[in-house]
Amino acid sequence: MVVNSADPFETDERRALRALVAAFTEREVAPNMDTWEQDGSVPIELHRAAAKSGLLELGFPEAAGGAGDYIDLAILIEELIGHGGSPGLCGALLTHTIAAPHIAAAGDPEQIAKYVRPALDGRKIGSLAITEPGTGSDVAGVGTAAVRDGDHYVVNGAKTYITSGTRADFVTTVVRTGGPGHSGLSLLIVDTDTPGFSVGRRLEKMGCRCSDTAELHYDNVRVPAANLVGAEGTAFKQLMTRLDGERLNLAVQGYATAQRALDLVLPWVEDRVTFGAPLASRQVIRHKIAEMATQITVARTFVRDVVARYVRGEAVSVEVAMAKNTAAQTCEFVVHEAVQIFGGMGYVRENEVERLYRDGRLLSIGGGATEIMNEVISNRVLSRAR
Repeated sequence: MVVNSADPFETDERRALRALVAAFTEREVAPNMDTWEQDGSVPIELHRAAAKSGLLELGFPEAAGGAGDYIDLAILIEELIGHGGSPGLCGALLTHTIAAPHIAAAGDPEQIAKYVRPALDGRKIGSLAITEPGTGSDVAGVGTAAVRDGDHYVVNGAKTYITSGTRADFVTTVVRTGGPGHSGLSLLIVDTDTPGFSVGRRLEKMGCRCSDTAELHYDNVRVPAANLVGAEGTAFKQLMTRLDGERLNLAVQGYATAQRALDLVLPWVEDRVTFGAPLASRQVIRHKIAEMATQITVARTFVRDVVARYVRGEAVSVEVAMAKNTAAQTCEFVVHEAVQIFGGMGYVRENEVERLYRDGRLLSIGGGATEIMNEVISNRVLSRAR
């Protein structure tokens, strides 16, 4: 194979990273996926093992204990899914990538030492709590209140759909410290062993079952003012700055899941014999394979290009929205076709494509639904037309 030296995804160091993640996934992840799906979570030991291999630090600044950039994180996601993981596994194991970046970016040494470094070391699990019952994607509608009382904030409210909420040691929580709208929102780190904080219930989901999801309750929770991330009233700006990264994470999961589904289909169509001939000899199956491969290639090429531009510091929020939608739609198409090609076996829980089918459905919802992404895109398109 000829390697394109100009491709930032194919440097010597990153090929070595691929091999490292592939071996880790085949050893530590794939044999345990069925158990974790049944348990509804992954163990802290997995985080520690990943940290020991240097996998949790990817995409974080060196000053906070990190290494590499978002291309390295994308490669981690590709290989985790490509060797037997899943979007749910990525959500559970990489929960720190949504819980801790804001803390790292704010740069407070004590917060980094207490929360970011332990998360990158696999010693603490973090969550990000934005969504509330009734608010959905309307961040400006957040009502969880944080009232200053001396050197503490008193927090009251509730959050829902919180990834890793049942396992979290700390929750980076969007709270209202000021008036209505975006300008009244702040970020506050809440330790989950603080009196008044509780997990309302674990939410049972269609897919991503190994990634625990919860409702959280805050009942007069006293949080030190030192746990304020950045300045009061800056939460929305901080969230928007990091949201592109979260959406790219999901976009990478989209094409990686689709590729994994295709990889599972290919030996099946060669081996499965119907009416005296392998499925691979049927034109209808061959054309399905062709379309699946085409859409995956288009999605991967586009998403990787946007990731590289994001790493270079370009303003790519609209392209990120396009990339997320493209990859999510590709994933939905490919996993649907994969289940169809497997037939009855594709509908059986023991088949990996069944898991990918269920997990992939979240990608067009999480991190901003397809419809929200289309609003971002259409605003740009229409503004150019005026």
